[in-house]
Amino acid sequence: MIPRFGESVRADIRYTLRPGAYGIILRGNSILTTLQMPDAEFQLPGGGIEKGESPTQGLMREVREETGWHITQPRRVGAYRRFCYMPEYDLWAEKLCMLYVARPVRQISAPSEPGHTALWMDIADALEMLENSGERAWLRRLL
Repeated sequence: MIPRFGESVRADIRYTLRPGAYGIILRGNSILTTLQMPDAEFQLPGGGIEKGESPTQGLMREVREETGWHITQPRRVGAYRRFCYMPEYDLWAEKLCMLYVARPVRQISAPSEPGHTALWMDIADALEMLENSGERAWLRRLL
């Protein structure tokens, strides 16, 4: 069974399944995060997998778009579900969030996705500051 985090499922809502891949990218005692505006939320880099992409291809694309970093050796470590409204798509989604540990290679550009800033954060701070409870729980589990 895949654990669920976040809002309760509402019986009056029809949710659309939205698979996504998210990266736990470590360098020493730091983890790569993205600060997403305008809500000023710290999140793991990642997002929805596009049609025709594998989860690892989606992960590598999303990390590059949100942080400018090239990563390698993604290894799936878990998954969780989250039910939420996605205002940017006007969509109620059942997000199937697949988590991967990957190695950073180098930053090849600034983030290309508007409203994103790449930040290396101390792991202990990330355990408190990541917006998503599923991301915090998996990071605790891995460490």
